Amino acid sequence: MSTVDVPAASARVRELLARMTLEEKLAQLVGFWVDKGDEAVAPMAGEMSVAAQYEQAIVDGIGHLTRVYGTRPVDPVERAQWLWQQQRYLRENTRLGIPAIVHEECLTGLAAWKAATYPTPLAWGASFDAELVEEVGQAIGGSMRELGIHQGLAPVLDVIRDARWGRVDECIAEDPYVVGLLGTAYVRGLQSAGVHATLKHFVGYSGSRSGRNHAPVHAGSREVRDVLLPPFEMAVREGGVRSVMNSYAEIDGLPVGGVPDYLTGILRDEWGFDGVVVSDYFSVAFLHTMHAIAADLGQAAELALAAGIDVELPTGHAFLAPLAERIRAGLADEGLVDRAVLRVLAQKDELGLLDETFDEPPADVDLDSPRHRALARRLAEESLVLLTNDGTLPLQAPSRIAVIGPNADSPEALMGCYSFANHVLAHHPGVPLGFEIPSVLDRLRTEFPDASISHAAGCAVEGEDRTGFAAAVEAAASADVAIVVVGDRAGLFGRGTVGEGNDVESLDLPGVQRELVEAVAATGTPVILTLLTGRPYALAWAVEGADAPAAVVQAFFPGEEGGGALAGVLSGRVAPSGRLPVSLPRSAGAQPYSYLHPMLGGPSPVTSADNAPVLPFGHGLTYTRFERSALTTPAAVPAEGEFEASVRVTNVGTRAGTDVVQLYAHDVYASVTRPVAQLLAFERISLEPGESAVVTFTVPTSRLAFTGREGFRIVEAGTIEVWVGASCAERETETVVDIVGPDHRVGTEDRLIVRVQTAAVGDPTRV
Repeated sequence: MSTVDVPAASARVRELLARMTLEEKLAQLVGFWVDKGDEAVAPMAGEMSVAAQYEQAIVDGIGHLTRVYGTRPVDPVERAQWLWQQQRYLRENTRLGIPAIVHEECLTGLAAWKAATYPTPLAWGASFDAELVEEVGQAIGGSMRELGIHQGLAPVLDVIRDARWGRVDECIAEDPYVVGLLGTAYVRGLQSAGVHATLKHFVGYSGSRSGRNHAPVHAGSREVRDVLLPPFEMAVREGGVRSVMNSYAEIDGLPVGGVPDYLTGILRDEWGFDGVVVSDYFSVAFLHTMHAIAADLGQAAELALAAGIDVELPTGHAFLAPLAERIRAGLADEGLVDRAVLRVLAQKDELGLLDETFDEPPADVDLDSPRHRALARRLAEESLVLLTNDGTLPLQAPSRIAVIGPNADSPEALMGCYSFANHVLAHHPGVPLGFEIPSVLDRLRTEFPDASISHAAGCAVEGEDRTGFAAAVEAAASADVAIVVVGDRAGLFGRGTVGEGNDVESLDLPGVQRELVEAVAATGTPVILTLLTGRPYALAWAVEGADAPAAVVQAFFPGEEGGGALAGVLSGRVAPSGRLPVSLPRSAGAQPYSYLHPMLGGPSPVTSADNAPVLPFGHGLTYTRFERSALTTPAAVPAEGEFEASVRVTNVGTRAGTDVVQLYAHDVYASVTRPVAQLLAFERISLEPGESAVVTFTVPTSRLAFTGREGFRIVEAGTIEVWVGASCAERETETVVDIVGPDHRVGTEDRLIVRVQTAAVGDPTRV
């Protein structure tokens, strides 16, 4: 195979390749997990044990060092000293002197002991704040680079399709544009700090049948092209991402990591991606052991390389001895190896590793600095969603508060599945968290210093034990208000109620938590239901009807500053501004569900099954009231063009607040069925009482593109309904625009992102 298809490879890199033995080449295509034990921190990790010793594994060099900070609790400074020594050893004691790429998880902050823990990506989505997510990515990347980490295994760009899937808390939203815009912002932030981001999981992983982890995906090509791929395309074309990780999924019988259709045909040939593709952990071996499309590990390695995977992570089960044997037997083309090695060496060259001398490791690091905490606090505050409120919130200086529920005094309940605490420290009981993360109860005591606050857990997150109900009811009965904090406990592979491998058949709150809420509500004391979850739950009982709580606040694992953010929203110190990034489901039986459904995908008179969500995508209340009016667009726009949509937003309430202005569209008649609503763009805007502003969206027509009958994406002539509302279900101000002229075939020259400008009313200068 020719190696000229790696344009990023410099003459220096090609010269290095020319000097390599087969063993040295293969060593650059694998990682080594130095600290790997039997803990379940990756799928099938216990079964996929590594027999080789570290000293033997690096004789010919090594491509990656796997999770040297994030596998067990290690002091960051001491570990950095060890890492610098290992890198110097590779430079000085291997024949070619090539250092290793160090990769780490960084989904909710750097996954390392003592590092800041940010809100989970589902909370990013609830914030609808791309600029803040970019700042967070830059701060996380700065910590990683300081510790000698070069590649971060984030963000997750899987579009949510089924709330039963355990990994929903790792995802951003059910809307591809929200996922793409916020995910691309995170990529830019991380890479601005000199750390290569890695898109996960390309592609289709979240579409598994029944929401079961690793289950087959049966998505048509149109769903793949129009829903699942766009976030990745945006991060590649607009974000310049440098790495991609394959999905474990099979789509219509074809494992993504074993066929060239996706990682080569779409990612590289169509979009022009020139970075490195790494395998999800053990996924190369899974082509043999789980998918059974390869007879042995050597064939699995060949299929993966041909598909477009360049690096096997976390270790070299297939890419080392099995692949070497296959090549020497004449069964595999060594050119596949050469192509991957050039890509890996080009990445190391780009990162500066080929010239790095590793002289001085950091002597002091602060992985939870004031900047980290300030960003974590802002993101937590912006991500909280006020679902309902009868006027009880904000609380007006209550004298007696009962704080009830299993998550009220649980710092772990503020953190997601891929936080270091829940991912790793769960295997090391007795080891302190290493950073401050006050619980909701802690922060409520600070927020209401003059109130008498009682506490009762009531029950556990899981299980059937109701013996704590009596104490909870007694506390509530003697209080002015009961704040009931329930929800999830994140973990992996059965260790928790949500997280990787923790898929569910029911979307009822785990255990007996609903019964606890109802028992407390029966006292007659006003109840503020506060949810700390990693997925949306079926909450019709808490949202609808006369017996519903006075208010419901949704938090999606808001991180180390989440307790203070929640306390601030309850007191009114913080104005709620989050919006639902995923529909609040009617029931588990209504899954899979997306607001992006065609007419017959929602409620209709031809079925008795109601799948309408309890609350729609984009919903979220504030402590003030916004009026959206005077939406204008041109009457017509060419299919290959763009149009402006301007809307006036006024704060008609009595408090300052932040609106998330949401622009939607519906293609009235098209050659294929289209969603009843599609988010075109959004913008956060803060206004004082009585203040107005005009928000102008410049929308490329490519935002209306879909895969036509011929199999490629087009913008088709026709009438488009356009509206702005408080959610996808509300048309507060609307108009129509006609797409005219010949249909336009969308290509890589078409813009993907909507430009937004905001101007105060009466101010001729847009800012």
